[in-house]
Amino acid sequence: MGQSRLLVLVGILFLVTILLASQVDQRVAAIQDILPRLDGNTRQLLAFVGCWPSNVRYQLWRELNSGHHGTTHDPNRHLLVVLVDLGCPRATQLLQDAGHLLYYRLRWILVHSGAAGEPEGWPDCAKYRDTYLAHLPLLVSNEVYYFCTDPATGQVLVQQQYRLSSSSATAIETVGQWRQQSPTSREKEGFILEDRNRPMTSVRRKNFNQFELRASLVVLHNETLNHLEDYTNKHLDPLSRVTYQLTKAVAQQLNATVRYNVTNSWGYRNTSSGLYNGMIGELQSGRADLGGCALFFTQDRIPIIDYLSMSTSTRAKFVFRAPKLSFTDNVFALPFDRYVWYCTISFIVLSGVLLAVVLRVEQQLRPSDHSNDSSGTTLAPIHLSDTLLNSFGTTCQQGSFIEPKTAASRCLVLLCLVVLMFLYASYSANIVALIQSPSTKIRTVEDLLVSRMKTGAEDTVYNKYYFRHATDPVRKALYERKIRNKDGTENFVTLSHGIELMRQGLYALHVELGVCYRLISDTFQEEEKCGLQEVEYIKVIDPYYAVQKNTSFREPVRISLFQLREFGIQGREQAQLYTKKPRCSGGTSFIQVSIVDVWPALATLGWGYLLTIGMLIAEKLWSVGQRNLRSHHVCVVVSGNGLVQLPSQGILKIGLEGNSRNRYGHLDDEDYQQEHRKRVQ
Repeated sequence: MGQSRLLVLVGILFLVTILLASQVDQRVAAIQDILPRLDGNTRQLLAFVGCWPSNVRYQLWRELNSGHHGTTHDPNRHLLVVLVDLGCPRATQLLQDAGHLLYYRLRWILVHSGAAGEPEGWPDCAKYRDTYLAHLPLLVSNEVYYFCTDPATGQVLVQQQYRLSSSSATAIETVGQWRQQSPTSREKEGFILEDRNRPMTSVRRKNFNQFELRASLVVLHNETLNHLEDYTNKHLDPLSRVTYQLTKAVAQQLNATVRYNVTNSWGYRNTSSGLYNGMIGELQSGRADLGGCALFFTQDRIPIIDYLSMSTSTRAKFVFRAPKLSFTDNVFALPFDRYVWYCTISFIVLSGVLLAVVLRVEQQLRPSDHSNDSSGTTLAPIHLSDTLLNSFGTTCQQGSFIEPKTAASRCLVLLCLVVLMFLYASYSANIVALIQSPSTKIRTVEDLLVSRMKTGAEDTVYNKYYFRHATDPVRKALYERKIRNKDGTENFVTLSHGIELMRQGLYALHVELGVCYRLISDTFQEEEKCGLQEVEYIKVIDPYYAVQKNTSFREPVRISLFQLREFGIQGREQAQLYTKKPRCSGGTSFIQVSIVDVWPALATLGWGYLLTIGMLIAEKLWSVGQRNLRSHHVCVVVSGNGLVQLPSQGILKIGLEGNSRNRYGHLDDEDYQQEHRKRVQ
């Protein structure tokens, strides 16, 4: 009996739970109706902050996972929704602590319940704003939706509000109205939008009503301040002037005004305090909203500022006139490929060997009466060294000192002369062309470091910073060996002086490309504009437009910059102030041969002289040694009158004269005594 009563009680509780769950709470119904109407296609509830009963939370979970609001693993979602019940304890404190998350990346839905989390009537709209939202940073890019009751009509409205700054007036936007549907209602929509073609928030709130934006402008030359609106002295601060025009166009699109703060540096980190100076320092401290001058995209600046759009297509690189090919290569070795050199050397050796064989056979087969020349002297035998020297001389078009006698040797010599004539002609023609050709081997910082070119950099803030703080071994070595001199001075020069050094040749200047090419177009001769080369030192991409980190103006400014690029305004301003790389239209001029061009030949000649002198000294020493060695011999002349002995030690040289006979031999002391006895007897 007791068990049956317990079962009945459990069944009743279960039925009550099902009935309660089947009746959708008005707060859940409101969330269910508004989520599909938010801007964008995919919305997913990120978090729920409230004190609702468990059955209401279950209803919320069931409705949101019914398949109408996207999947949890949707890779395309980028804006998430946070639901907050302001009637629950510490919910207001949560919104105050949210800070910039109220207007950056997240969307919020605010509802209001009773103290115990039970549903009650929606609060009055005016009271709602004055009580809960007055002290929150609901800036221009916020996506905070709240439900409230219009006191005049009694309708439940969904509203948004925003302001441009903490001191500006608040603007109210009515998104739509919501009514809870009854089971017998024929209406299909519980939430009705005020405007079905409602644009996105960043587009809808583009009218700033002459709000004053603060921009930081980097100016390196004071003369630039007098020509921001015109195109005089285009080579002075072109990056700042382009960004200034873009900032002014953005302000016009947003119906805002701009107040500029002029600084002389983009801003670099102080290692002791961790703070930045210059333009980045003003953005970091909140003294500026916009970066009025584009800057490099570097990793250490990402946590400090927000990069929006690539506003200027320019970079800073080493620019130089390409040196002659002989400056970087040995032009005497370049005319032929190495396999051609191998074949030429093989041909010289092979022809020398064949010629030696043919001539040696000729001498062996030649009759004895033909072994003398016209003067009657005996012809010396031909050695391999003679034929190799003859082949090398033929290669250098010096002729042949060997006179062939037979048809075979003559054919061989003739073949060598013809083949080597073509090689010599090709070699000479290539040498002339190569001496006039520019070198293209200096392409990296390492190539520039090992070259004999002098280097310098324009005297600007960013050049000094990046050169002095280089950590890469090659770039650091370039600064220490070619930028910083031994006396402590540095090769940071003015723009005009650096361009003049570049025009003279063998000088690389690190400078902004647009500025450099502007002066090159104005000062270089047409033939001097040919062969300009670039080497990248700072590994960064093109400059970006930046704003204050997590600013509420981020999206409106970014969209305006994209529109300026699409409409061609950005390209026009850049074309007005920047000059592209000059084209080589005049052709190259004749280049005189200098010592650098013939230096390998002079070096070969010098080493040849040294080798000749060394061999001469070696032969002289060998001759002296042989003479000293012969001075320690004994020379004995034996004649009919007796034997004459010259002072010596060890070895005897005996000359026998008489009867027209001479006999020479090398004898030791005992042999000499025996020979002496015989002659005496």
